[in-house]
Amino acid sequence: MKQRISKRAAGRAPPSRPIDRLDDPVVLIDDKGKPAGTAGKLIAHQRGLRHQAISVVIRNKAGHLLLQRRHLEKYHCGGEWTNACCSHPRPGERLATAARRRLREEMGIAVPLKLLFRTEYRANVSADLIEHEVVDVFTGTFDGTPRPDPDEVADWCWIRPDALRIDMHHNARRYTPWFRSYVDQHWPLLAA
Repeated sequence: MKQRISKRAAGRAPPSRPIDRLDDPVVLIDDKGKPAGTAGKLIAHQRGLRHQAISVVIRNKAGHLLLQRRHLEKYHCGGEWTNACCSHPRPGERLATAARRRLREEMGIAVPLKLLFRTEYRANVSADLIEHEVVDVFTGTFDGTPRPDPDEVADWCWIRPDALRIDMHHNARRYTPWFRSYVDQHWPLLAA
Protein backbone atom coordinates (compact mmCIF):
# COMPACT_ATOMS: atom_id res chain seq x y z
CA MET A 1 0.00 0.00 0.00
CA LYS A 2 1.42 3.40 -0.93
CA GLN A 3 1.24 6.74 0.87
CA ARG A 4 1.16 5.31 4.36
CA ILE A 5 3.11 5.54 7.55
CA SER A 6 3.20 2.07 9.05
CA LYS A 7 3.87 1.10 12.62
CA ARG A 8 4.08 -2.48 13.85
CA ALA A 9 1.46 -3.30 16.46
CA ALA A 10 3.45 -3.69 19.65
CA GLY A 11 4.09 -2.31 23.07
CA ARG A 12 1.04 -3.66 24.87
CA ALA A 13 0.69 -6.56 27.23
CA PRO A 14 -1.17 -9.54 25.74
CA PRO A 15 -4.85 -9.55 26.63
CA SER A 16 -6.27 -12.07 29.07
CA ARG A 17 -8.75 -13.38 26.50
CA PRO A 18 -8.41 -15.28 23.23
CA ILE A 19 -8.34 -13.37 19.93
CA ASP A 20 -11.86 -14.39 18.97
CA ARG A 21 -14.41 -15.70 21.40
CA LEU A 22 -16.61 -17.50 18.92
CA ASP A 23 -19.35 -18.27 21.44
CA ASP A 24 -19.85 -14.59 22.36
CA PRO A 25 -23.45 -13.62 21.58
CA VAL A 26 -24.35 -11.25 18.78
CA VAL A 27 -27.68 -9.40 18.64
CA LEU A 28 -29.93 -10.67 15.84
CA ILE A 29 -31.94 -8.06 13.92
CA ASP A 30 -35.40 -8.68 12.44
CA ASP A 31 -36.79 -7.37 9.14
CA LYS A 32 -37.99 -4.19 10.89
CA GLY A 33 -34.52 -3.43 12.26
CA LYS A 34 -35.38 -4.41 15.83
CA PRO A 35 -33.43 -6.77 18.13
CA ALA A 36 -34.70 -10.33 17.77
CA GLY A 37 -32.69 -12.37 20.25
CA THR A 38 -29.09 -13.53 20.17
CA ALA A 39 -26.92 -16.24 18.63
CA GLY A 40 -23.33 -17.25 19.13
CA LYS A 41 -20.98 -15.29 16.90
CA LEU A 42 -19.76 -18.35 15.00
CA ILE A 43 -23.28 -19.72 14.47
CA ALA A 44 -24.50 -16.33 13.22
CA HIS A 45 -21.67 -16.22 10.68
CA GLN A 46 -22.05 -19.86 9.63
CA ARG A 47 -25.76 -19.33 8.95
CA GLY A 48 -25.52 -15.78 7.61
CA LEU A 49 -27.92 -14.50 10.26
CA ARG A 50 -28.67 -10.77 10.16
CA HIS A 51 -27.11 -9.16 13.22
CA GLN A 52 -25.95 -5.86 14.71
CA ALA A 53 -22.37 -4.62 14.30
CA ILE A 54 -20.37 -1.46 14.89
CA SER A 55 -17.46 0.09 13.01
CA VAL A 56 -15.27 3.09 13.69
CA VAL A 57 -13.59 5.38 11.18
CA ILE A 58 -10.81 7.53 12.64
CA ARG A 59 -9.27 10.55 10.94
CA ASN A 60 -6.40 12.75 12.04
CA LYS A 61 -6.51 16.55 11.69
CA ALA A 62 -4.70 16.26 8.34
CA GLY A 63 -7.61 14.17 7.02
CA HIS A 64 -5.78 10.85 6.83
CA LEU A 65 -7.74 7.70 7.69
CA LEU A 66 -6.47 5.23 10.29
CA LEU A 67 -6.48 1.65 9.04
CA GLN A 68 -5.66 -1.56 10.83
CA ARG A 69 -4.48 -4.85 9.38
CA ARG A 70 -6.40 -7.61 11.12
CA HIS A 71 -4.42 -10.20 13.05
CA LEU A 72 -3.50 -13.12 10.81
CA GLU A 73 -5.26 -15.60 13.12
CA LYS A 74 -8.65 -13.86 13.19
CA TYR A 75 -11.44 -16.32 12.42
CA HIS A 76 -12.11 -14.52 9.13
CA CYS A 77 -10.41 -11.86 7.04
CA GLY A 78 -7.09 -12.32 8.85
CA GLY A 79 -4.34 -10.15 7.40
CA GLU A 80 -6.75 -7.87 5.53
CA TRP A 81 -6.78 -4.08 5.93
CA THR A 82 -9.88 -2.41 7.31
CA ASN A 83 -11.14 0.68 9.12
CA ALA A 84 -9.83 1.50 12.60
CA CYS A 85 -12.20 -0.83 14.47
CA CYS A 86 -15.07 -3.23 13.76
CA SER A 87 -16.95 -5.51 16.13
CA HIS A 88 -20.30 -6.40 17.69
CA PRO A 89 -22.13 -4.83 20.62
CA ARG A 90 -22.90 -6.98 23.62
CA PRO A 91 -26.59 -7.73 24.22
CA GLY A 92 -28.15 -4.65 25.85
CA GLU A 93 -25.09 -2.46 25.18
CA ARG A 94 -25.64 0.90 23.48
CA LEU A 95 -24.01 1.00 20.04
CA ALA A 96 -21.97 4.14 20.77
CA THR A 97 -20.73 2.55 24.01
CA ALA A 98 -19.71 -0.60 22.12
CA ALA A 99 -17.87 1.49 19.51
CA ARG A 100 -15.91 3.39 22.17
CA ARG A 101 -15.16 0.17 24.09
CA ARG A 102 -13.89 -1.74 21.06
CA LEU A 103 -11.83 1.21 19.77
CA ARG A 104 -10.12 1.35 23.16
CA GLU A 105 -9.63 -2.45 23.28
CA GLU A 106 -8.42 -2.87 19.69
CA MET A 107 -6.45 0.33 19.06
CA GLY A 108 -5.82 1.82 22.51
CA ILE A 109 -7.66 4.99 21.49
CA ALA A 110 -10.24 6.87 23.56
CA VAL A 111 -11.88 9.79 21.71
CA PRO A 112 -15.43 11.14 21.35
CA LEU A 113 -17.35 9.44 18.55
CA LYS A 114 -20.43 10.39 16.55
CA LEU A 115 -22.58 8.38 14.17
CA LEU A 116 -21.39 8.75 10.57
CA PHE A 117 -23.85 6.42 8.80
CA ARG A 118 -25.84 3.20 9.13
CA THR A 119 -25.55 0.49 6.50
CA GLU A 120 -26.31 -3.15 5.85
CA TYR A 121 -24.24 -5.63 3.91
CA ARG A 122 -24.03 -9.35 3.26
CA ALA A 123 -20.80 -10.97 2.10
CA ASN A 124 -18.99 -14.28 2.11
CA VAL A 125 -15.94 -13.75 4.31
CA SER A 126 -14.54 -17.28 3.96
CA ALA A 127 -15.52 -20.57 2.36
CA ASP A 128 -18.01 -21.28 5.15
CA LEU A 129 -18.75 -17.93 6.81
CA ILE A 130 -21.20 -15.21 5.78
CA GLU A 131 -21.50 -11.79 7.35
CA HIS A 132 -24.97 -10.26 7.22
CA GLU A 133 -24.65 -7.17 9.34
CA VAL A 134 -26.57 -4.02 10.13
CA VAL A 135 -23.72 -1.67 11.00
CA ASP A 136 -23.64 1.67 12.78
CA VAL A 137 -20.43 3.35 11.61
CA PHE A 138 -19.03 5.95 13.99
CA THR A 139 -16.28 8.51 13.43
CA GLY A 140 -13.84 10.48 15.53
CA THR A 141 -10.59 12.44 15.33
CA PHE A 142 -7.25 11.29 16.78
CA ASP A 143 -3.77 12.73 16.31
CA GLY A 144 -1.71 10.54 18.60
CA THR A 145 -0.03 7.18 18.20
CA PRO A 146 -2.35 4.18 18.43
CA ARG A 147 -1.41 1.44 20.90
CA PRO A 148 -3.11 -1.57 19.30
CA ASP A 149 -3.68 -4.90 20.95
CA PRO A 150 -1.20 -7.20 19.13
CA ASP A 151 -3.66 -10.10 19.45
CA GLU A 152 -6.20 -8.11 17.42
CA VAL A 153 -4.10 -5.97 15.08
CA ALA A 154 -1.10 -7.02 12.95
CA ASP A 155 -0.27 -3.52 11.70
CA TRP A 156 -1.72 -0.06 11.27
CA CYS A 157 -1.25 2.98 9.07
CA TRP A 158 -2.51 6.45 8.25
CA ILE A 159 -3.52 6.89 4.61
CA ARG A 160 -4.89 9.76 2.53
CA PRO A 161 -8.45 9.03 1.36
CA ASP A 162 -7.50 9.42 -2.33
CA ALA A 163 -4.58 6.98 -1.94
CA LEU A 164 -6.88 4.49 -0.20
CA ARG A 165 -9.44 4.61 -2.99
CA ILE A 166 -6.77 4.10 -5.67
CA ASP A 167 -5.15 1.20 -3.80
CA MET A 168 -8.51 -0.41 -3.08
CA HIS A 169 -9.41 -0.16 -6.77
CA HIS A 170 -6.21 -1.96 -7.78
CA ASN A 171 -5.89 -4.32 -4.81
CA ALA A 172 -9.42 -4.98 -3.55
CA ARG A 173 -8.56 -8.31 -1.93
CA ARG A 174 -6.21 -6.55 0.51
CA TYR A 175 -9.29 -5.06 2.20
CA THR A 176 -12.16 -6.54 4.19
CA PRO A 177 -15.49 -6.92 2.38
CA TRP A 178 -17.27 -4.52 4.75
CA PHE A 179 -14.66 -1.81 4.30
CA ARG A 180 -14.88 -2.15 0.50
CA SER A 181 -18.66 -1.82 0.89
CA TYR A 182 -18.27 1.37 2.94
CA VAL A 183 -15.96 2.87 0.32
CA ASP A 184 -18.28 1.86 -2.54
CA GLN A 185 -21.52 3.05 -0.92
CA HIS A 186 -20.47 5.90 1.39
CA TRP A 187 -17.36 7.42 -0.19
CA PRO A 188 -18.37 11.10 0.23
CA LEU A 189 -18.74 10.58 4.00
CA LEU A 190 -15.43 8.71 4.29
CA ALA A 191 -13.49 11.17 2.15
CA ALA A 192 -14.86 14.31 3.86
